[in-house]
Amino acid sequence: MARVRIADVAKAAGVSSATVSLVLNGAESRISDETKERVRRVADEVGYSPNPIARSLRTRVTGTIGLVSDRIATTPFAGQMLAGAQEVARENGRLVILVDTDGHPEIESDAIAALSNHRVDAMVYASMYHRVLPAPAGLPGGTVFLDCRPEEGGYPAVVPDDYAGGRAATQELVDAGHVRIAYIDDGDDDRPVAAELRLRGYLDVLTEAGITPDPALHAFASTSAAGGRRAIVELMALAEHRRPTAVFAFNDRIAAGVVSWAHRTGVRIPDDLSLVGYDDQQLIAGELDPPLTTVSLPHAAMGRWAMEVALGLREASPDSPHLMDCPIVRRASVGPPALLGSAREPRVTD
Repeated sequence: MARVRIADVAKAAGVSSATVSLVLNGAESRISDETKERVRRVADEVGYSPNPIARSLRTRVTGTIGLVSDRIATTPFAGQMLAGAQEVARENGRLVILVDTDGHPEIESDAIAALSNHRVDAMVYASMYHRVLPAPAGLPGGTVFLDCRPEEGGYPAVVPDDYAGGRAATQELVDAGHVRIAYIDDGDDDRPVAAELRLRGYLDVLTEAGITPDPALHAFASTSAAGGRRAIVELMALAEHRRPTAVFAFNDRIAAGVVSWAHRTGVRIPDDLSLVGYDDQQLIAGELDPPLTTVSLPHAAMGRWAMEVALGLREASPDSPHLMDCPIVRRASVGPPALLGSAREPRVTD
């Protein structure tokens, strides 16, 4: 079926092509309201729609936003960032062109070049987790960094406030009356930025509460349920007077391992041991028994913020990242510490 052209609208409406162009582009003119109404009505009747390529060449606006990410599209708990960004783009008549590079530098470089050559109106560079990294070559000025920040600055960026999140998790346990609070940390060789920030938050809250941090209560684990099970076994092997009554886990998968261990050993959560996770990961945090109190990563809110900045809907400094609040999500895994001697003695098994 042949595309309806401006000339076709002009012929049907009995006006010139220039008149149709002025009316449909909303340009200032002396064209009467009656003629404008007739042109718009005829354009609808004949099914005219503007050629987006031609329009972009005239206006230098393509209506598209490029979004380059490492693994967001294949990561369930980070996919909300993409959803938040797309929602804002859709609300403002833009289409998001997503390229998921799977972390390959060559693919990333080609994607940035291709999106720039296609004259996207703006670009968002996103990571599946909080990172500090060199800005990739070829990024256009004004690119917005999402869940990561360039080590040399120079671009607007949004990241979760992981320090405040670590504080919130620890404060939740301190407020419940706990003193012996363990932190099961990310034990991978390549520790993410978030691990150090959450640890600082944990230590600062303990110090402010007058609790001397016990190095024996700072455990390390692989970020998995298996890692959580191994770490809690080590912690519960401590002498009774040093054994934790509460645990703050680096993420919900580690926390799930603690819950699994508790079920196997007869330890009751939160009666014998309180537990706070991090991420509020779908299909994990709310589905555990008991449901997990955790800290929420604001993925959707960060995605919305990044797209709003990319579209010029809000201002942002290129010199310091915007820290997005990580709120506590209260469920059923935190309670007061058990009375001395009343807690069940766990069977320490792996």
